[in-house]
Amino acid sequence: MSLLTVAAVFFIIWWTVLFIVLPLGYRSQEEDGEVMLGTVESAPKAFRGGRVLLMTTVISIAIHLGYYGVTTYFGFGIADIPNILPDFGN
Repeated sequence: MSLLTVAAVFFIIWWTVLFIVLPLGYRSQEEDGEVMLGTVESAPKAFRGGRVLLMTTVISIAIHLGYYGVTTYFGFGIADIPNILPDFGN
């Protein structure tokens, strides 16, 4: 697998995991009962961007290492998926 492919796959995994991690630990201003003037109630009370980026990166590295291991060392790829699924045509 080339370095560009590794980077592209990691980038896709990272963005997908980002949208999964973003709502974790989210508390709105309405839930805390302290809505700041000029903001909507659903605005976050305290956004922890560094925590979100760190969690996203760590989870993405773990997923990518699993993907890399399966594709590189075990030789499993996209072309092998049709062999796994049963033939529903019969």
